[in-house]
Amino acid sequence: MSTSNGSDEEALLFTFKYNPPMDLVAGEKALKEAKKILDKLGIVFLLASGTCLGAIRDNAFIPWDDDIDLVAVIGTNGLTSEGVDAAIATFKENGYFVYENKGIKSRSFSMMKDHVRTGWDCYYIVDENVWVYPRTQIPAKLFTNPKEIEFVNEKFLVPNPPEEYLQRKYGEEWRTPKRAGEYEKDVVSQMPSAMLGGQPARLKVLDDEGNPVAGAEVVLAGGGISQTDESGYADVVLAGADWYALVIRYPEHEKVLYTEELEPGKTYVYRAGFEATVTRDVTGQTGTLGNVLTQE
Repeated sequence: MSTSNGSDEEALLFTFKYNPPMDLVAGEKALKEAKKILDKLGIVFLLASGTCLGAIRDNAFIPWDDDIDLVAVIGTNGLTSEGVDAAIATFKENGYFVYENKGIKSRSFSMMKDHVRTGWDCYYIVDENVWVYPRTQIPAKLFTNPKEIEFVNEKFLVPNPPEEYLQRKYGEEWRTPKRAGEYEKDVVSQMPSAMLGGQPARLKVLDDEGNPVAGAEVVLAGGGISQTDESGYADVVLAGADWYALVIRYPEHEKVLYTEELEPGKTYVYRAGFEATVTRDVTGQTGTLGNVLTQE
């Protein structure tokens, strides 16, 4: 039986595991509260991802969207890492449960209140670009010179021009509504492969019956492509500990794993038909990562 109050870790993990559509009335309330907090602190933020897509394409939240998406750029408009810390402290004071993922090129927060998840990504500028999840480079100028729009009877900023941002994020068909599971394939498919510098993690691929799959293709979005050996293992080179998107392919099977937290030196297991990515570190301890977060 759930004991969650909707503003705690249990509620956050539930949204990661099941991706339930958010209540649209509660989502509007959450967006306006986040705006109130960030505006009061003088932090310039923009609508992003699905929230931006809905605002620009439909002038409404996407009915099946599972969270609110906001971004800011550290080093612009006076925003510092200390300012981000101050904002997170304020969110916590206002009843939010906050989980932080310190990525390589951003600081990302998942904030939970009243059963609504608000994601806030704070990007660093790297070579005049920001790296938008899962590993898409977008010119920083789209974020540093934002456009003002009206949405849910408030003024908000979006990347400028928003059409270019959405095309780079979701592909040429961004104007066509797509449900969860469809748009992730579009995002990942348009990302060119690249050899990342770094260290490998191991990934074991098992079929529906729990048998190792030899010759399965493992694609790291924005990274390299590898194949599993006779024992079902493949090495995946990672730039560092971070969130990544993967595609697992073998005959009559393709699965996009869109939000997986991976770290070099660890071994992960993919089980076809079981929505989990399980880790085992050098101590032999196990757990699950990504959008499932259940125990093995």
